[in-house]
Amino acid sequence: MTSLTQRSSGLVQRRTEASRNAAADKERGSDDEDYEPRQEEEDEKGDSKETRLTLMEEVLLLGLKDREGYTSFWNDCISSGLRGCMLIELALRGRLQLEACGMRRKSLLARKVICKSAAPTGDMLLDEALKHVKDTQPPETVQSWIELLSGETWNPLKLHYQLRNVRERLAKNLVEKGVLTTEKQNFLLFDMTTHPLTNDTIKQRLVKKVQESVLDKWVNDPGRFDKRVLALIFLAHSSDVLENAFAPLLDEQYDLAMKRVRLLLDLEPEAESAKANANELLWAVVAAFTK
Repeated sequence: MTSLTQRSSGLVQRRTEASRNAAADKERGSDDEDYEPRQEEEDEKGDSKETRLTLMEEVLLLGLKDREGYTSFWNDCISSGLRGCMLIELALRGRLQLEACGMRRKSLLARKVICKSAAPTGDMLLDEALKHVKDTQPPETVQSWIELLSGETWNPLKLHYQLRNVRERLAKNLVEKGVLTTEKQNFLLFDMTTHPLTNDTIKQRLVKKVQESVLDKWVNDPGRFDKRVLALIFLAHSSDVLENAFAPLLDEQYDLAMKRVRLLLDLEPEAESAKANANELLWAVVAAFTK
């Protein structure tokens, strides 16, 4: 009898705990109702939250040289690419969206970005970008935000929108997550802080995810793509770092991967954004880079 009572008590406790957890999840979901669930191998393998990377961190990690710990000096695309990542990340987390297209059916690049929720994301860079969008009236377009956040504006009154030291701040995030480390390197005339790779497993998993998305796990329908993976392919290409993920492939695999990437790049963002369950802001960013 005592055993049965203990079992009943334990069952009630478990049910109570489950209901509390469900309530907590529901409360968090109110701020992130449109947050896209991560369908990555990291979750399946039970990795801790510290190793879950944002789109910005993934693109930077693809661009970093493993041993040297810095991006190519000749890459002048990654700066704007990282700003595009921020806009998509905020959209996937339910913080930003495009204004309604209206009766005149405005194009994606003509529609303004509006703040859907000002709830903090917990990421300083994302929260900084979100605050700029929320506080700006009248609203700006996706193309304008990419330029403003990159500091590519001729208007001195808008220079305060520029997000500074983005690559360094993202690298420090990756150091905190145990992916990179910090070193000082001497380049004759000056010293530079670098961030060599320290956790090769995370980098290889990222590279494998990109490769498989256009090879073994290829789906010939953008609507069936995981939105994060789709955004990663587009933004890695726009940031000129996608080649790094394909470098280890055999020639035949490389040709097939690039052929399928080209199929994605040739898609019409306006048409794709009108499909069911599409994220309009994601396709607006794609349009800004591929127009």
